Amino acid sequence: MRILVAEDDARLADLLVRSLREAGYAVDQTADGDSAIVQAAVNPYDAIVLDVGLPRKTGLDVSLEIRRRGMHVPILMLTARDSLRDRVTGLDAGADDYLTKPFELDELHARLRALLRRMPSTLPALLTVADLTVDSAAQRVARAGRHIDLTTKEFVMLEYLARHAGRVVGRAELCEHVWDENHDPFSNAIEVYINRLRKKVDDGAPVALIHTRRGAGYMLAAPDAPPANESVAAKPGAR
Repeated sequence: MRILVAEDDARLADLLVRSLREAGYAVDQTADGDSAIVQAAVNPYDAIVLDVGLPRKTGLDVSLEIRRRGMHVPILMLTARDSLRDRVTGLDAGADDYLTKPFELDELHARLRALLRRMPSTLPALLTVADLTVDSAAQRVARAGRHIDLTTKEFVMLEYLARHAGRVVGRAELCEHVWDENHDPFSNAIEVYINRLRKKVDDGAPVALIHTRRGAGYMLAAPDAPPANESVAAKPGAR
């Protein structure tokens, strides 16, 4: 999932970005309100962590503008102001949750997970495709009861495919949700990670779950739901 962090305190922003990336999120970062609005308008974020005290436009202005434009992305607002009036103002401006500084990173992560669970398109934390299980909360993967050791990026990609199991996911969509804005869309990183996942998930298994639709993208599907037209179960090492 892809998160925007809008925070002008460089030290706190770096801490948040590093922590969220370690948790498996793709993270973009901005330090002012104008840029936050532009970023939210052009990128399909799954959530926004938004500081109230941003320069140019405040976090309240950003939240109001995002809602005015009809965007329903969950917003977690951060602020040093902890009065009831301030919390009510933030929520009335369109924020979905409100966290006062200082805060523990564990609480921020928990609040983000809670916001993401409220999204209509979000599936349960435990995803199952045939004999493959993907535990989003624990970041654990197993196939036929056998634990599969994945890197953070491998896990994020597999989880995204699992959340959209049975549907072809294109390169552009993977770039938007699995990588941040620094990713080079013309690199072969997606193919590299898909090959790694095939070796870890499909090698030695009776059937392949990761499929390729040439020119369209990739798909995680159970044996009784093969890819649609022109999709083929990829052989180990294929792209």
